[in-house]
Amino acid sequence: MDITWNHYYNVVYKISSVTGAWPYMKPGARIFRLTILTITMLTIFIPQIAYQSTCKKDIYCTFEASTSYLLTFAASLKVYTFQFNISTMRSLTRHLSVDWNEVENPEEYKIMKSYAENSRRFSMMYSAYCLMATFTFMCTSLVPFALDFMLPLNQSRPVIPPYPGYYFVDVREYFLPIFCHSLVAWDILMIGIMAHDCMYVTYVEHVCSLFAVTGHRFERLFYNDRNQLTEVVDRNDMYYKRISFIVHTHRKSLKFAELLEDTFTIPFAIQILIVTMGMSITLLQISQENGPILEKIRYALYVIGQLIHLFLFSLEGQKLIDHSLQTREKIYNSSWYKASVRSQKLIMMVMIKCLRPSFLSAGKIYIFSLESFTTILQTSMSYFTVLASFQ
Repeated sequence: MDITWNHYYNVVYKISSVTGAWPYMKPGARIFRLTILTITMLTIFIPQIAYQSTCKKDIYCTFEASTSYLLTFAASLKVYTFQFNISTMRSLTRHLSVDWNEVENPEEYKIMKSYAENSRRFSMMYSAYCLMATFTFMCTSLVPFALDFMLPLNQSRPVIPPYPGYYFVDVREYFLPIFCHSLVAWDILMIGIMAHDCMYVTYVEHVCSLFAVTGHRFERLFYNDRNQLTEVVDRNDMYYKRISFIVHTHRKSLKFAELLEDTFTIPFAIQILIVTMGMSITLLQISQENGPILEKIRYALYVIGQLIHLFLFSLEGQKLIDHSLQTREKIYNSSWYKASVRSQKLIMMVMIKCLRPSFLSAGKIYIFSLESFTTILQTSMSYFTVLASFQ
């Protein structure tokens, strides 16, 4: 198990430990790292609010400021979601190790391994993407200086700050300190986002593996050790104990999914609201005719990042729905008719449970799925159209 843990969950462990999100960290170390992260968020949030106060009645300036501090607020929400649910996170994380010890054969181990590999691959690729995206977005503010050096004009080009924030000093004169602070602070904040998202995906992949193992056990219920279908009819309740164990595994999978839903539904509701508002406002800024090209490119990168983030969450939600429903299909494909009437009643209970899929939602309203992903896009476009009509 130690080898399995170190290989498949070591990445998410390291990322979450940096921000104090790992539930089994020592309290002192977790509080210290959370304090550092909180101070970092404040050093970003204060300039954002100061920039908002300078906008006064300029609606476009207000929109520009809001896209920045909405992202900071969403990051703070992600970081503190785990801190306020530390006991729940410990329970979920404990399942990651306990459930591996209950696999019965190499085929089930292979199933668990494939889903753990998915979560490991996601953690590595998502982390690299987030850090590269943040670095690219920040470095776009260096473009005017590069153009002044390569293609000088009679006067210097306007300075583009790394993000909408007011530092109470001249931006051009103190650009280098502001840029360095922005780059470091946003990278730290992005690690907090990465820790939340990677742990969330790890949990979802794990519960999907439990559903997959349950379905596999039902399909192979009447197979012998040589992977051959037996001809024995279970008239004497020979398989009742084994079916009871499979039902127990399925119930544990359902409880794991319900615990995920109860933990994340309220934070996700706030995040969906932020994403919808943020994309609508950003699309409005992109549509401005007289806006600088570089600013439009930055806003486009922001929208693309939000779309990728929302799509990945919707994809994981769709995967959970599909896996919870596939258990019923696996039972259909099994030789359930060989079981005794008593055993068939247990199987019937599982099938009834499978009529209602497990899902992840935002506020019990928005269900994460690929279909709902398109709904959010349509809603954002609708809000954008309404905002554009006031121009």
